[in-house]
Amino acid sequence: MKYFFIICFFSIFSFNALAERADRDKPIHLEADRATVEDINRKDSTRVSIFTGNVILTQGTLRIHADKVIMKEDINGFRFATATGNLVSFRQKRDGVDEYIEGWSKRAEYDSKTNKIELFRQARLKRGQDEVNGDYISYNMNSEFFQVIGSNERGVETDTDNRVRIIIQPKTLSEETESGTPPPE
Repeated sequence: MKYFFIICFFSIFSFNALAERADRDKPIHLEADRATVEDINRKDSTRVSIFTGNVILTQGTLRIHADKVIMKEDINGFRFATATGNLVSFRQKRDGVDEYIEGWSKRAEYDSKTNKIELFRQARLKRGQDEVNGDYISYNMNSEFFQVIGSNERGVETDTDNRVRIIIQPKTLSEETESGTPPPE
């Protein structure tokens, strides 16, 4: 029932713009203090590379900071990154507006095939002044749809508050006028 409420809630308050669409077609750049990279000519299975120490992953406007990133690349060239740290952060520009979406967690998993990022443990996602917190957040960068789950729902015992928290700021008069909603009388 809680999942249904969360999905309905974000369907009502869905975002109007999408994540920067051009990011998906840009190369991934990685910086780190140390790296172990498997043979770049290996084409028969998944290739694994490990980056440690102040890791910065950049793809277009998407930027992930972590202590460690394990990058897997499949035979089709799709990449799956698992980032860990205290805290992992990501930031990406929204398509068509001068605004960013940001997130933080203890662990983040990024999948370039589905263009999705998942945040685990002490997860927080922020767009403008709106913010969601929970133990787990799944965020689809194409549609900007996200799902938030508290630690009780995941069956995880944590020392932090285990409920989902959401802050949605009221629209300003100028935002309502731009969106076509008539101002109140």
